[in-house]
Amino acid sequence: MVCILASYYGTGSSILSALQDLFWLSKSKLEKQLQIISVLQWVLTFLIMGVACTLILMYILCTDCWVIAALYLAWLVFDWNTPKKGGRRSQWVRNWTIWRYFRDYFPIRLVKTHNLLTTRNYIFGYHPHGIMGLGAFCNFSTEATGVGQKFPGIRPYLATLAGNFRMPILRDYLMSGGICPVNRDSIDYILSKNGTGNAIIIVVGGAAESLNCTPGKNSVTLRHRKGFVKLALRHGADLVPVYSFGENEVYEQVIFEEGSWGRWVQKKFQKHIGFAPCIFHGRGLFSSNSWGLLPYSKPITTVVGEPITIPKIDNPSQREVDFYHSIYVDSLIKLFDKYKSKFGLPESEVLEVN
Repeated sequence: MVCILASYYGTGSSILSALQDLFWLSKSKLEKQLQIISVLQWVLTFLIMGVACTLILMYILCTDCWVIAALYLAWLVFDWNTPKKGGRRSQWVRNWTIWRYFRDYFPIRLVKTHNLLTTRNYIFGYHPHGIMGLGAFCNFSTEATGVGQKFPGIRPYLATLAGNFRMPILRDYLMSGGICPVNRDSIDYILSKNGTGNAIIIVVGGAAESLNCTPGKNSVTLRHRKGFVKLALRHGADLVPVYSFGENEVYEQVIFEEGSWGRWVQKKFQKHIGFAPCIFHGRGLFSSNSWGLLPYSKPITTVVGEPITIPKIDNPSQREVDFYHSIYVDSLIKLFDKYKSKFGLPESEVLEVN
């Protein structure tokens, strides 16, 4: 009888243990699927939301619901300059749970090295661009990595192509995350008419840098990019170097050599439209062994460096711009060298500055 009871309770414990294992396995799978969905929606937003919303709005204008589209267009005209005046951020959107799943997919981390004074304004130079700037978006346009807690009193504004803010619906979605156009009007307004404690994040290398990003390569397009330094001087905004380790690892890209027809097409797009089309791939939706639009789940660690104090000079000379630009380049290289071994790179790795 004792043996039977022991056998019974032993079997019961085994069943319970198996059910618990099954529960946790299911929870783990559910978490992974939610992470994939969160990243997929952002990739589709990045690639097609602007065009899709424009087409849908045009279609609605041709239906019995045309009044809705007409009202939105009328409001759009009224609201046209809002992106140039700091936008319309929403803490509710920035704190969506979906961004935490987005963060955990890779995962993405934000590393603070120094405090930032709320009595100053800042321009963050973000490097490298990568294909989609995933680290820049997650760290500075959402609260998933705790930017608000790590830099209390600082309002981050991620600057992106002004053309995105001409797209209906997309413009409102971007503004809700604190994203602004990367043009002089918008930056001037934030740094001069929006008080202090503002941090504008500029992906300095832009489209040109994205053409050369590939796994295993740490290079930045910076040598002749000095406009952000001139802006910092005009407003007395401190410069902050930022490097994202792993940003180039999440997509594979076909690199066209200089002088090839492919590079010629990319440069034409970059010159006339503002972005350069890339031929890239990540993993598939249902398998990490297939090709698709999802980025590979590899860690991205964004390190925010020490601020460089910048004086306010209304009309900085080229010599002054060059001087502070050289300080910025040296600071970025030092930041890279200090943290490279901590995030998986060999001590011999050198940051290539083009």
